[in-house]
Amino acid sequence: MRVAPFSLHIDDRAIDDLHARLSATRWPDELDAEPWSYGADLADLKRMTGYWRDGFDWRAQEAGINGLRQFRGEAGGFGLHFIHERGQGPAPLPLPLLISHGWPGSFVEMLDIVPMLADPARFGGDPADAFDVVVPSLPGYGFSDRPTVPGMTPLRMAELFAALMEGLGYSSYGVQGGDWGATVSTWIARHYPECVRGMHLNWIPGSYQPPTGPGAPSSEAELAFQATMSAAAAHGVSTHTGIHASRPQTLGYGLNDSPAGLAAWLIDKFRMLADCDGDIESAIGLDRLLTNVSVYWFSETITSAIRLYREARGQPLRFEPGERIVPPLGFASFPKEVATPPYEWVARVYDVRRWSEMRRGGHFAAMEQPAALAEDIRAFFRLLR
Repeated sequence: MRVAPFSLHIDDRAIDDLHARLSATRWPDELDAEPWSYGADLADLKRMTGYWRDGFDWRAQEAGINGLRQFRGEAGGFGLHFIHERGQGPAPLPLPLLISHGWPGSFVEMLDIVPMLADPARFGGDPADAFDVVVPSLPGYGFSDRPTVPGMTPLRMAELFAALMEGLGYSSYGVQGGDWGATVSTWIARHYPECVRGMHLNWIPGSYQPPTGPGAPSSEAELAFQATMSAAAAHGVSTHTGIHASRPQTLGYGLNDSPAGLAAWLIDKFRMLADCDGDIESAIGLDRLLTNVSVYWFSETITSAIRLYREARGQPLRFEPGERIVPPLGFASFPKEVATPPYEWVARVYDVRRWSEMRRGGHFAAMEQPAALAEDIRAFFRLLR
């Protein structure tokens, strides 16, 4: 596999263009109603985008990103951007760990947690828990290539990431993820069990459907969970998956053209899904949020990113009776996560070895509670080393 060092540098003209577009935003009107009750609040969004234009230091964020070792490589004929941070631990060699991100995040989600996993001693941990950490940008996200034809499903991404790890010389490794990263990690564990030492997730994929029926009676907790999910689907509770899975291209025209529109769409989802009681900046700092939005803006990948919902729709994680995922699972259950299923629902297919009830945190665990997530990852893989 061909691999070349990668350093992020956005041209000054692209930054000037962003600032000009923000200055020229044509703002919509707003009802006299509870802030955020109809979506992104006008006053808050004006404040955030005003800071993005006048106060946010992209160059400082860029330098921070470039403080981690980044590369571009070709796997399966597809160009992937990835962080590859070597573990700082004693012999035997650090365990390789492949971390996959989700949406509306990007590799930016993992900027805080990567050093904690690669060099735990620096953060008060045991150096024997160090990992060689690999964080790819999903195809169509950030600085990986954008797919040009249909078919870039989570399974296809799993194949590319497995090829990436093989190309980096790793025949045995752990996988970790939340959101789409949990789906990709599950596909890797399902199709390459001989390579996956263990799997740690902080989200159970929404398409996951274990076998049920007369031969596999459901517990009360499972029945309640299924009823809750059915009611949510019937009332259209999901705010973005439907439009992403049906008309992503249509939505992409506006989001790719308007930085204010892009910020509204992404930050609204962060606010809804994080453990923040409506104050997203208390859970994830504004600089980090805008760094993530900026990666989407400068790479022009919002349309290719949301197309993943359409691609994945025809290939859900369905399992036949008796089918199991072989690699052991560690699961971190964060209290404000969306629709976490009960243990027994997960254990129908996954080999659950560790189930942790976390004290705080929501859907973006690596950004909201990086130290707690890092410690749970270390504790799980400590059992398997």
